[in-house]
Amino acid sequence: MAQVSSGGNDHTDRAAGAGASETRCIALVGPFGSGKTTLLEAILKRTGAIARQGSAGEGNMVGDAGPEARSHGMSVETNFAETDFMGDRFSFADCPGSVEFLAEMEHVLPGVDLAVVVAEDDPRKLPALQLILKSLETRAIPRVLFLNKIDKGSRGVREVLESLQPASSVPLVLRQLPIWEEGKATGFIDLALERAHVYHEREESTLVDMSDGDRARELSARFTMLETLADHDDALMEALLEDIAPDPELVFGDLVREVREGQICPVFFGSAEHGNGIGRLLKALRHEAPHVDRLRPRLEATGDGTQLRVMKTLHTLHGGKLSIARVLSGSVADGDVLQHRGGDARVSGVYCLFGQQAVKKAPAAAGDLVGLGRLDQVQTSEALADDKSFLPERTQANGAEQSFEPVLSIAVTAARSQDEVRLSSALAKLVEEDPSLHLEQSQNSGETRLGGQGEMHLRVAQERLAGKYGLTINVDAPQVPYAETIRQETSVRGRHKKQSGGHGQFGDVALTIRQLPRGEGVAFSDQITGGVVPKQYIPSVRDGVLEALQCGPLGFPVVDLAVCLTDGSYHSVDSSDQAFRMAAIMAMREGLESCKPVLLEPVRKVTLFCPSDTTARINAIVASRRGQILGYDARPGWAGWDEVDALIPEVEIGDLIVELRSATAGVASYRSVFDHMAELSGKAADLALRRAGKKAA
Repeated sequence: MAQVSSGGNDHTDRAAGAGASETRCIALVGPFGSGKTTLLEAILKRTGAIARQGSAGEGNMVGDAGPEARSHGMSVETNFAETDFMGDRFSFADCPGSVEFLAEMEHVLPGVDLAVVVAEDDPRKLPALQLILKSLETRAIPRVLFLNKIDKGSRGVREVLESLQPASSVPLVLRQLPIWEEGKATGFIDLALERAHVYHEREESTLVDMSDGDRARELSARFTMLETLADHDDALMEALLEDIAPDPELVFGDLVREVREGQICPVFFGSAEHGNGIGRLLKALRHEAPHVDRLRPRLEATGDGTQLRVMKTLHTLHGGKLSIARVLSGSVADGDVLQHRGGDARVSGVYCLFGQQAVKKAPAAAGDLVGLGRLDQVQTSEALADDKSFLPERTQANGAEQSFEPVLSIAVTAARSQDEVRLSSALAKLVEEDPSLHLEQSQNSGETRLGGQGEMHLRVAQERLAGKYGLTINVDAPQVPYAETIRQETSVRGRHKKQSGGHGQFGDVALTIRQLPRGEGVAFSDQITGGVVPKQYIPSVRDGVLEALQCGPLGFPVVDLAVCLTDGSYHSVDSSDQAFRMAAIMAMREGLESCKPVLLEPVRKVTLFCPSDTTARINAIVASRRGQILGYDARPGWAGWDEVDALIPEVEIGDLIVELRSATAGVASYRSVFDHMAELSGKAADLALRRAGKKAA
């Protein structure tokens, strides 16, 4: 990767400060389709890391090089690349923008120094932008905003900024003004340097004289920028009040400090596709992005020695497991032994990352983002150190832990029975690579369930099973754990008698079956007196009762009832544990049929999160799925968002997320917990029974 000079058109380069030789890690984040991967490609071209800028249409970009990404034309995992700019080294992490893959971003963000938020003039993407900015703000990660596709915008940048500001809790500060010619942005004015530049297709911009009209626009916009900076600097505020031109060093110092402390979010613009605005963005990153020494306290990386944080896990087909980690302090080399919460691990190779390529490199130093080979027991988000006493107590920074509970699940089986073991291994690797996937073995149905963050998320997982591991799978909707209970009491007798030569079998029991309140489960007792059923056989009666309850008259487990053994008889020779177990089963099967069995369905308490202007639609969706709205309110800490609480039958939640996302431009989400079992009768019960392949009630 070549080092490229930026030319002499900008301000005299200022020293980047202590640690200038350290690699800085920059995340590229933003809503789906905003152009993050194209921006990475433009950066790599501008810095000389690649000879030609690729495009999504040609399928030849460094990022999104995986088969799933190219198949769907979208980022489905984080891509990494290193490059040099004016003597400074940067690692870029290009994160997916779809809400279904946001977990990728969440695991990467704690290890970066700054995030470039890529956005565009599209009001429909404002809620998605807010999701991303909220995550950055929660983690106290410095950020700048790059307004992409300036060549396609229909509004002025200040108008766009006003529409984007509600998504950010800190001021969006315009750092540039566009130069317009015939409605097209042909260049920009740098408000910090007060210089004008014209764009050149995928090349460095050049300095030009500012027209009188542009000069007036620049003075107004620059004063607005300085006013915002002065909110955090009394000296600058005093200069503005006294109408004194502030010292340039004061202005640049405030920009650096306020960006690093997260007090402002500077806004740059350009066109990644055409390579416009890239040089100005890179220079801002060079001067304003903090170094790794500011990151360490955020991750509780105290003490001396070597410390790292794992940001992503990959399983390569031929090289084994690769842990992508940021070196926070010290250095790491091939063969080093590192400590983690689960023990110790020996590094087998240190790699430089560039898209799909991983090339061995010399020992990594503080600031580097590297791949570490074969740390088999180390998981994503774990901390590593050469001294276990330096490991932080928490894996998440600033209490920003986010649980990615599944919102859509599928039941998976191998198409060929001989592939079951391979499927189990492949699924475990998928979940290790992507912790937002959830693998569960259902106790009720015995199904293997794979849960994810949406339809596309699970589709990509299936494609990886097929493409990467050569597995063909069958996919079904998970079974709903219906149950049944009884509506009336009964008394019943069961007798098991069999004679086939020699010792026979004899067991005789009398049972009473009665209802229990909902949620009480199953209770068994006995009222045997006089030894009519010997004590040693009573546990067998209980076993028979419980076995019969596993599948009631409607075909489901029976719950919320009490069974009492009241009477019986035995034979001194032919009675046995098996005989009494069978007698209990016979009695229960006959008794349950006469107790008016009724179907029970699981109902879950659901909290839905959505933009406020879509709440009415969300309420209608809930109602259409037999849901009961419990109430809704503003989502705490989220301007323009609501929380809706509801009770929804589990069978109706299956594909709920698909409809929610369709109604909210792809941003709605929910979490749910089991609440209670509810009686289901009539047509709804018949439909549920048919779906489950059971007989109608």
